[in-house]
Amino acid sequence: MNIIKKICPILLSVSLISGLLHVSNGQMKNNKFTLAIVQMKVEGGERQKNLERAAERILEAAERGARFILLPEAMDLGWTDPSSLTEALPVPDGQTCSFLTEMAMKYRVYICSGLTESEDNRVYNTAVIINPQGEIILKHRKINELDIGHPYYDLGDRLNVVETEYGKLGLIICADATARDHILTRSLAYMGADVILSPSSWAMPADHDNRIEPYGDTWRNAYVPVAKAFRIWIASASNVGWMKEGPWKGWKAIGCSMVVNPDGKEVVNGPYGVDADTILYVEIKPEPRPGQGTTWEEYWQKNR
Repeated sequence: MNIIKKICPILLSVSLISGLLHVSNGQMKNNKFTLAIVQMKVEGGERQKNLERAAERILEAAERGARFILLPEAMDLGWTDPSSLTEALPVPDGQTCSFLTEMAMKYRVYICSGLTESEDNRVYNTAVIINPQGEIILKHRKINELDIGHPYYDLGDRLNVVETEYGKLGLIICADATARDHILTRSLAYMGADVILSPSSWAMPADHDNRIEPYGDTWRNAYVPVAKAFRIWIASASNVGWMKEGPWKGWKAIGCSMVVNPDGKEVVNGPYGVDADTILYVEIKPEPRPGQGTTWEEYWQKNR
């Protein structure tokens, strides 16, 4: 008994120290954070202009206290712009990725952005999440690319999630969310994602009238069922501006960036229009997961 009395305080001390180290190493989960949705103008083929614009928005968001900053799909060259075939750059050594890592380190923030990647003579519609130390902690190549995007991009072949002090993050790009039965987003949720981030590029024909046909149901129908079923957040940043080249030449990128919470409620809906360049802010509080793996079935049965 005396030995046990002597050992127990030691074990308790070791446990406390271990717990403190666990927290200090950034493993405390489900902390709330401010997410900045950068609904910025993207000009096709104009990498330098787009990076300069992104730098301004990242600075503004960081000064406003954002911990995570989400930028649009193909932020560097624009989605399906012909320049993608000749101007795509490698990850992590290309100009776009180097710029993003520098911004993350400079402002001590997480940055998620779409970019145009080249590797082994192939081009990918890619997105990355970079931590405040400038490390790429997650990379995703778009899988469910629209048919008009196939001449420009090869398709990705995997999904993954990453652990952070704010919970587990998943990453998709735009139409990945509309894959049949929402299989890609559901897969990330099964893999434990608390928050799914989606750089996007949403566009409509030049004559689209948002007053007659309000934009957004495609994404509500994709996001809401998954967010609600798995009690997760889904956030998407879409760009604005005119598409001057490519298969949708003459179309307008219209913003309408969106965030859906674990109740399946749309808590952010960005403004519509080619000039709706703005930053939207939302406080994200990931929820503890009520189940993992097959225990999801038990959870759903109990909560029907």
